[in-house]
Amino acid sequence: MLALLAFGCETKNEVEVGFKTTMKLQSTYDAGKVAVGEVINAKFEGENTGEGALILSEVRGTCGCTVADWTKDPIPPGEKGVIKAQVNTSGFSLGPIKKTITVSSNTTPSSTTIMVKANIIK
Repeated sequence: MLALLAFGCETKNEVEVGFKTTMKLQSTYDAGKVAVGEVINAKFEGENTGEGALILSEVRGTCGCTVADWTKDPIPPGEKGVIKAQVNTSGFSLGPIKKTITVSSNTTPSSTTIMVKANIIK
């Protein structure tokens, strides 16, 4: 009985941080030539290539001109989710642009950067 009591009080030093999975994510959306003032509607597909559910916890642009929306429900293994980004080009200078978006998920690494690029014309 004393042995059961000793094992029952044992504590573990390991901390469970959650299941990690893998994903394949399109890294760049090239909008080509875009007239200044237009809104770019970019769409990225991400596939869960792991064995557990993929969770896209946060998707954010680096500036106020980029607004993102994404699949909020867990993505089962083998299935795809979508990240949509809108880039408002009002006030942009003419020439090439690159706007980055950071995707936080339950993968290693937990943060992935994707990009919207375009050539702004008159």
